[in-house]
Amino acid sequence: MKGNSYRDLIVWQKSMDLTKQLYVLTSSFPKEETYGLISQIRRCAVSIPSNIAEGKGRGGDKEFVRFLQISLGSLYELQTQLELAASFNYIASIENILDMSLEIEKMLNSLITKKGGRNA
Repeated sequence: MKGNSYRDLIVWQKSMDLTKQLYVLTSSFPKEETYGLISQIRRCAVSIPSNIAEGKGRGGDKEFVRFLQISLGSLYELQTQLELAASFNYIASIENILDMSLEIEKMLNSLITKKGGRNA
């Protein structure tokens, strides 16, 4: 049924795109960051679309909002880790990635509000 799957949510699609870009970006980080920032950034990035999908699959708006809020928390963690990576000069410019993340942040906040959750 169209419009009923998490795959139809633009925020899920955009967070999948962000995740793919971050996997490529982090592949150029120093090897000693394999279990540090690389792992943290990738886990946070994967968590965003994963929680959107899981929440959508739960069926009710209350559960969906809870998982959207978890996605938002992962996004904030990710933004912080990107700032750190930039401060260590692992990334030349984070503007495009941060712009993508800010768009996803706005979409998550909007969806949380629309579904009756509190907008933090």
